[in-house]
Amino acid sequence: MRFNGKVVLITGGAGAIAGATAQAFASEGAMVVLAGRDPGKLTEAVKRIEAEGGSADWVTADVTSPDDAARMVATTAGRHGGLDVAFNNAGILGATGPLADVDPGSWSSLMDANVTGVFLSMKYEIAHMRAHGGGAIVNMASNIGAHRRLAGLGAYAVSKAAVSALSRAAALDHAADGVRVNAISPGPIDTPMSLRPGETRQDRDARMAAHIPAGRVGETAEIAAAVLWLAAPESAFVLGHDLVADGGATA
Repeated sequence: MRFNGKVVLITGGAGAIAGATAQAFASEGAMVVLAGRDPGKLTEAVKRIEAEGGSADWVTADVTSPDDAARMVATTAGRHGGLDVAFNNAGILGATGPLADVDPGSWSSLMDANVTGVFLSMKYEIAHMRAHGGGAIVNMASNIGAHRRLAGLGAYAVSKAAVSALSRAAALDHAADGVRVNAISPGPIDTPMSLRPGETRQDRDARMAAHIPAGRVGETAEIAAAVLWLAAPESAFVLGHDLVADGGATA
């Protein structure tokens, strides 16, 4: 029960990795608050956590909006007495294709969701944490970015490399405030994002096995376990780290 009595905020709260991570935090005693744009999906996610005996809540927020990001943190702290841990998981795959063919509007939307959203979330999370004794933040990066590039995913790679750099910068700026900031960079995980249009899980697994030394995609529970470790007391000396969990794809 490493997180007994702690309040944990997870953005992109209706997603598969968010769901697994929320269940893991709740199973260790946390009150988990899921943030996202779809009240229906957030409600269902909360019900799944509560069905397993966990405690959860939700708040609507578009993390690309400064007002929404501020309200998200204020609502979480106001309802539950504080904010101890944040997992900034919201993001999109966005524009694909050669960089010269990427539409400027699509580029801006991708950077808003993946970079500005993390910045705004951290801005208000850190402001609360440093005023209330500290906390831990984990940001969702990717092994495509600072660690690896793939043709046709240049825009996404730039956005996730920025998350890695942003996490390190925030860690340096706020270590003295008692706020630990780290990032996690997964490889392909068993979520809808890992499937090409019309592709079955079996087809995807065969495709991935040729490129991943571990011979498979990762499980959402494996990423959840890594996020919990980065947020837990036993990693207190770890800050400004970008933890790659990709089955050896970037080894």
